[in-house]
Amino acid sequence: MSETTSTVSTPANIETGRGHRKERVGEVISNKMTKTIVVRVERRFPHPRYKKVVTGYSKFYAHDEKSEAKVGDRVKIRETRPLSKTKNWRLVEVVERHSGVAPVAA
Repeated sequence: MSETTSTVSTPANIETGRGHRKERVGEVISNKMTKTIVVRVERRFPHPRYKKVVTGYSKFYAHDEKSEAKVGDRVKIRETRPLSKTKNWRLVEVVERHSGVAPVAA
């Protein structure tokens, strides 16, 4: 029989890491808890029957170790192991700071 060269996975080919973790970008809607923020993530999709684009929202509780995110900031969060009953996400970075200026009614 003819010899076939088999490719053996070497340690250099194996990716070291924790696997694929979900990431989301959303807006902070609450930071009243200690080291915890509530992030609202927007998802736009066509309605299954009527095909109109609908906006759906999800609320995630995320761990904010340094309490750096404020209400109105856009943040990136990453999935992690359960940190409490409701907290399964961790703050990665503050993408955009909220200006804090309310629009003036004309």
